[in-house]
Amino acid sequence: MEHLDEQEREQYWEKIQDALFNQQIDQFRAEFLELHPYDQAKIFETQSEQVRQQIYSYLASEEIADVMENIDIEDIEPFFTEMTTAFAANVLAEMSTDDAVDILNQLDKNKVASYLTIMEKEAAEEIKQLLHYEEKTAGSIMTTEFVVLNANQTIKEAMKHLRKEAPDAETIYYTYVIDNQKRLVGVLSLRDLIIAEGDWLISDVMSERVVSVPVGEDQEDIAKMMRDYDFLALPVVDFQDHLLGIITVDDIMDVMQEEASDDYSKLAGISDVDSPDDSAIASAKKRLPWLIILLFLGLLTASLIGRFEDTLDQVAILAIFIPLIGGMAGNTGTQALAVAVRGIATGEFEKQGKWKMIAREAGTGLITGLCCGTVITLVVYIWQGDIFLGLLVGISIMATLIVATIAGSLIPIMMHRLNIDPAVASGPFITTINDIISVLIYFGMATAFMNLLIHG
Repeated sequence: MEHLDEQEREQYWEKIQDALFNQQIDQFRAEFLELHPYDQAKIFETQSEQVRQQIYSYLASEEIADVMENIDIEDIEPFFTEMTTAFAANVLAEMSTDDAVDILNQLDKNKVASYLTIMEKEAAEEIKQLLHYEEKTAGSIMTTEFVVLNANQTIKEAMKHLRKEAPDAETIYYTYVIDNQKRLVGVLSLRDLIIAEGDWLISDVMSERVVSVPVGEDQEDIAKMMRDYDFLALPVVDFQDHLLGIITVDDIMDVMQEEASDDYSKLAGISDVDSPDDSAIASAKKRLPWLIILLFLGLLTASLIGRFEDTLDQVAILAIFIPLIGGMAGNTGTQALAVAVRGIATGEFEKQGKWKMIAREAGTGLITGLCCGTVITLVVYIWQGDIFLGLLVGISIMATLIVATIAGSLIPIMMHRLNIDPAVASGPFITTINDIISVLIYFGMATAFMNLLIHG
């Protein structure tokens, strides 16, 4: 069936819910299972717990597993909590191993232990292997459900093996080849297998130029590699090149969404993105750490202004332009930050080189600073009739924009070099830092040229 929009799903549910409520099991199964698993999931998660309990009783564990694989990982815990322990364990056993691991990482450790105890031994062992790997690494997102061939097999033997293993494999478009020591030695596409003669050896047909990733590789770096090489799957190996699993493109799409969401939250100065279902207390807990840090940085800005109290006493009108200069510094710094973080994330930073990137941002800051400084100089002169005040504000904005732009690009680059996520140089953080810079520049110049302002 075609993909349904929200309204169509509601209409479809109205059509089949009578079968559910009237206990017409066969009719409900026929109608519900006709839908794509994604649409099944969207209908399922909008129902009450009472209705979902009926659905659990009408569908087999492997059918519920398809539904669970299409629900956002952040929203999935309540559904496993409401299932019986035995049924939940069966559902997890029917899911792709990597998806089951992702879900178990969201659940209470005691529940995880219960599920693994009840689960069939083979499925439990596969899941336990992946649970040991650190989160957001290749090991944590790989699947162990793939087809592997031996270099000494013939094509005919390989096709027979492929037909046997394909139903349980996550993908068969690539098959990986190992030697007798289970080391990765090559790769074959499905096309290679189909067009080869039956008596040829795998070693004669396979490509030995196989790209792999170590089991501890960061998931964001893997996403970039799969994007650059247009891979549908990527093998994961240990330090001795033993094949441990594969990462498929659907896993990487989830990673890209997760990383984008994570970077967005950091740019916004939040420890984690707020969910619409979060309570006020939960949302506050996520936002408070950064806000408290920024609060103390704001106090530093206030204390700096206090040090220039004598300057303000003598030329009180200077206070009018503090928000203007601070705001401009924050805006241009955030713009430079966004460009730098994007360049690092997409790999443009590596291609261009850090100094070229910084020089470009410095040039941008100089041009925008000259333009904004000239405009504000004329505006202040016409408004206040004081050319020296206009020049002070104009030159301060020019210098502030140059320094703030360089800081906005330099700070994330420095963090990247120190192996710190550059997204933590968040918008609010850069804004506050540039507030401090702008205050120092503005009042430093005002103090230096005080005589001109008083007697000008």
